[in-house]
Amino acid sequence: MNYIENETFNGIDFKVKPFETGEYEECNFINCDFSEANISNCIFTDCEFTGCNLSLVKMTKTVFREVNFLDCKMIGLSFEDCNQFGLSFNFENCLLNHSSFYKTKIRQTRFTNSQL
Repeated sequence: MNYIENETFNGIDFKVKPFETGEYEECNFINCDFSEANISNCIFTDCEFTGCNLSLVKMTKTVFREVNFLDCKMIGLSFEDCNQFGLSFNFENCLLNHSSFYKTKIRQTRFTNSQL
């Protein structure tokens, strides 16, 4: 698995360039299109997604630890498919319609100005 640290990904369309499975630490994703991409088995630690489209992303066993989503479109996501160990994220100004958190322990998650 690839290890990527402290990188910024800006304006990338992952429909054109497939997303690389790996471990991402302290990375920023800005205005990227992940729609319908497969980010399964990836690990995101201390990452930030800003203005991204993550609608219908496949995220089986994906790890999110201390991840922030700002101004993101996240329609139809199944967060119950994620790795539950250490799961922690926050949402600000995000569109989360038709997304599911069924049986997901997200006690300290903040949903600021976000639509569910």
